[in-house]
Amino acid sequence: MGFTILQIGQYAFEAYYWLILIAIFGSWFPNFQSTKVGEWVYKLVEPYLSFFRRFIPPFGPIDFSPIIALFAYRYLSIFALEGLRQSLNTIGV
Repeated sequence: MGFTILQIGQYAFEAYYWLILIAIFGSWFPNFQSTKVGEWVYKLVEPYLSFFRRFIPPFGPIDFSPIIALFAYRYLSIFALEGLRQSLNTIGV
């Protein structure tokens, strides 16, 4: 049971990681955000990315905030999943 919960958590973090990547690469194509998939991706990812855009301004035409957000998300997911694993071990699941 505990392994299944941990695996679902890993899949959820991995899916959101790929959505962030899709949003980053989609920003290279001007019409991507106006498609149904683009709208859906940006609605899910933009709240997370906007947090980093407040602190990291773009340097000319290049916006580094999504790249920093992607690295931060990877570390956040590692720490969160390790905490989940330890919690599941503690309660004996």
